Formats: sequence, structure tokens, C-alpha cells
Amino acid sequence: MAIRNLNKILNPELSYKIYGACFGAHNKFGQFRSEKSYADALEQKFIEDNIKYVREVALKPSFDGENKNRNIPDFVVEDLIILDVKAKRIITKEDYYQMKRYLEAADKELGLIVNFRQKYLSPKRVLCKKA
Repeated sequence: MAIRNLNKILNPELSYKIYGACFGAHNKFGQFRSEKSYADALEQKFIEDNIKYVREVALKPSFDGENKNRNIPDFVVEDLIILDVKAKRIITKEDYYQMKRYLEAADKELGLIVNFRQKYLSPKRVLCKKA
């Protein structure tokens, strides 16, 4: 039986900064704006807090023959965390699969899915073990 280190959290400080920016955007706009509105607010907060990021950059294809513009996450923050902004009723399995694809293509371990349409934000952490 394998023993896991349950106390290990990937990139905790950066995650908390991202969460803070998300909660700030949600408090400012409420739950009925577009994904672009929330992403713009997050980008402004990242600039203010001097957090390095790239927005909507195409990642390498997940497999040979895949459209090179298929893997485009909303943000890659500090070259450590992929952030996917949503503004929809619910997060689906496809959203998790999409994040897994992003993580594999970017060779990252941690992705965050944040759905701003919810009354109360509950960011979802998605992990992908590096090969």
C-alpha cells in the first residue's frame, strides 16, 4: 500500500494569490458577466500584484495531427499554474478533461478551474503528475 503525503499542496502561495484575484473579480462583478469580463479583471489584478502570466497562449498539440490552436488556456500563471476561467451553469467532465489536456500539453502539474457563474466561488484544483 502506497503512502501519500496528504500535507503537500502544490504552489500554495501562488494558488492563494490567484484565488484572491478570483474572489475580488467575483465580488466586483457578481455572477452574471462573461468569461472575458472576469479574465480582464484577473489580468488587471495580476498586473497590479506583479504576478507574471501569459494569456491565451497556444500550447503544443496533445497528439500528432491535432489542431495546433486547440489547447489555449485562459492563463498560464508564473509558468506553474494553468487557470481556466468559466462562466457557465456547471463545470462538466469535459472541462476537467480539457484541463488535463492543457496540463499534459504544457507539462504542468496544477490547473485551476474557476466558474464565476456560481453564487459562491469554489475553485477546482486539477492535478496531473508529470511524466
